[in-house]
Amino acid sequence: MIEIDEVVYQDDYGSGTVMSERVSGLANSIYREFERLIHSYDEEVVKELMPLVVNVLENLDAVLTENQEHEVELELLKEDNEQLITQYEREKALRKQAEEVSNSPSSSSSPPASVAGPSGDDWLY
Repeated sequence: MIEIDEVVYQDDYGSGTVMSERVSGLANSIYREFERLIHSYDEEVVKELMPLVVNVLENLDAVLTENQEHEVELELLKEDNEQLITQYEREKALRKQAEEVSNSPSSSSSPPASVAGPSGDDWLY
């Protein structure tokens, strides 16, 4: 019986890739079952099934990897969203505070009735 530490498969481009630990565990279990079937019956029993199972495991590994990448991206987007919400709330509070200051009676924003011009003439508003 062959011992398998890591499941290595070849992708469409010819480069070897190591499967994730999760898929590798499944592959080991399936391999043991195939060994049992071969021992009990014959190699012909699993001959056609083996390539299909390998293909399914490779696809599962690819989808699992893609899912992990999406989970990382999702976490980054959640963090960005939290920062944007915090920034929005801060700006909203500052804007409200600025409006309250500009509308308070102690700070009259209306200009005086007359202002002396550069030549001493009064300008009326």
